[in-house]
Amino acid sequence: MTYPHTHAAGRRTGTSSRHGGRPAAPVPPQIPDRRGPGGRRLLGVLLLVGLVASVLPWWLGTPTGSLRSTAATVTAAGRITGLIAGYLLLVQVLMMSRLPVLERWIGGEQMARWHRDVGATLLVAVLAHMSLILVGYADLRNQSILAEVGTLLGDYEDMVSAFVATGIMMLVGFSSVRAIRRALPYEMWHALHLSSYLVLLLGFGHQFTHGAQLYKPGPVRTGWIALYLLVVAALLWGRVIAPLAFNLRYKLRVADVVAESPDTISIYLTGERLGRLAMLGGQYFRWRFLTRGCWWQSHPFSVSAAANGRWLRLTVKVVGTHTAELRDLEQGTRVWAQGPSGTFTAAHRVRERALLIAGGSGITPIRAMLEELPPGAALIYRARTPADVLLSRELDWLAQERDTSVWYVIGSRDDPGPRQLMSPDGLRQLVPDVARRDVYLCGPPGLVEQSVRALRRAGVPRRQIHLATFEL
Repeated sequence: MTYPHTHAAGRRTGTSSRHGGRPAAPVPPQIPDRRGPGGRRLLGVLLLVGLVASVLPWWLGTPTGSLRSTAATVTAAGRITGLIAGYLLLVQVLMMSRLPVLERWIGGEQMARWHRDVGATLLVAVLAHMSLILVGYADLRNQSILAEVGTLLGDYEDMVSAFVATGIMMLVGFSSVRAIRRALPYEMWHALHLSSYLVLLLGFGHQFTHGAQLYKPGPVRTGWIALYLLVVAALLWGRVIAPLAFNLRYKLRVADVVAESPDTISIYLTGERLGRLAMLGGQYFRWRFLTRGCWWQSHPFSVSAAANGRWLRLTVKVVGTHTAELRDLEQGTRVWAQGPSGTFTAAHRVRERALLIAGGSGITPIRAMLEELPPGAALIYRARTPADVLLSRELDWLAQERDTSVWYVIGSRDDPGPRQLMSPDGLRQLVPDVARRDVYLCGPPGLVEQSVRALRRAGVPRRQIHLATFEL
């Protein structure tokens, strides 16, 4: 079933409707200026330059004609992959640092994609480095690979920690497989990923003790050590110093918890100096509620209302033990937050008009974005049943205030109506100029994947499709 609502006929204008006893939306804020991709491109170039520079010492330090034997060639390949792996490990930790400048330049969504791609490449590079070195050294010593493993572990300093680091990386990579990750509790997956920091610590020693290009004092060794120190400094700043400064400044507390549906709640927060909080609709924070049973977990949730200088709001679907405990938060509970993060915002649009597609609780960042997008946006909201539609009164009010067309598409993915509507022809019928709009997608993976395929077949360029993700 499809329920179109254009201009939200029958809703109040000029004043906010009320939802859960609080204003649904303040006076719509100013439309944010566009933020171009310049910072992301610059960082991409710098990372590629760094990759080339990491291998350059081997190239310059290897005499011509020194790779005449198979063992020498295999060992050289192992050293090259080792340098690449060492550099990619630093890049991976840098992307996990939550450094504010990186969050602004790239955004959590793009960082998550880079993190995934670099992580897969890093794992391949580490396994190739280990395999090639073992084969090359075993050939040089004329012994078996198992005997070579024993020699490295018994006679070479820092090799035990290097093997342990490799095992941790394999475990993290295994847990990142989509099917496995979905089966793991978020807390376990997050803990496994935090163990990646141990890889940096455990792998450091053998690089500078046995690395052919790094064990000798000189500019190459000094440069690599400086790079390690810079990454550790970024990690401390992004994970410790910046969050501490943020929370001391804004001092967030729970003001109210409102039930939006039987399995969804909205948490209202107040604090100090909220009028100075540089936050955009569609961004997210990592929230830690400092109360019994919740203080030790940090989860990413997007804000479900744009900044208004008076309160913040996150709307959460209850899907596990942690989110269930959030229902019982008491007024005044202190909140530790990190953010804001993400480029799923009106400031990162490419075109002037937008189409927003939400599924279930994926409406929360999109509802906040509607306050900041230029007038004339269109929203398609997918839900299985009318009871699954969240914040409908606010959406109707915003439709009228922001000149937005809203369609509630109710039914399962196999129902003929929703299937036809979410097809390329159906999307073009609802939004004839869809190929000339930015499209923002947030919802279950199946809906997002299906919508992306339909949008691409409908002629929407990939750069105009924006996805919300909270992986880092």
